[in-house]
Amino acid sequence: MMQNVEEQEFEIQEQIVSVRRVTKVVKGGKNFSFSALVVAGDGHGRVGYGLGKAREVPLAAAKASEKAKKNLVSVSLFETTIPHPIIGHFGSAKVVLRPASKGTGVIAGGAVRAVMEACGVRDILTKILGTNNPQNVVKATLNGLKKLQNTENIAGKRGKAVEEIAR
Repeated sequence: MMQNVEEQEFEIQEQIVSVRRVTKVVKGGKNFSFSALVVAGDGHGRVGYGLGKAREVPLAAAKASEKAKKNLVSVSLFETTIPHPIIGHFGSAKVVLRPASKGTGVIAGGAVRAVMEACGVRDILTKILGTNNPQNVVKATLNGLKKLQNTENIAGKRGKAVEEIAR
């Protein structure tokens, strides 16, 4: 069976976005554990996140990494940027994503930068509005990326040629 270029397997890169120490107060005192947020992507339009919890940081990061690899989603990209501006929402977090011309770079802070680099976006302008909680920001960013549509899909829905839409 022949394999398309889009179905090729690329090496998945992982990046730890945040590690937090969390506490559960019980009758005998406090139980400490760690929560890790990891973003994984192949650098060619697939990205996912995972949240892992354990008593030690390396175990939490390993769990988060496994979940991130299982939760990869495909994203519509246009060369080195995104096809159109979009706003992603999750909770009180809003992330504004705007395409940028070649050579601009990734203009993004914290958690959004990790998602963009894992996804393979090289030129983009972003702004985080509302909360800057890393978990909610990552989820809002992925929400925005999932809503992206490429010009072929839009042209097909409208019944027009791609050249008419891309003007």
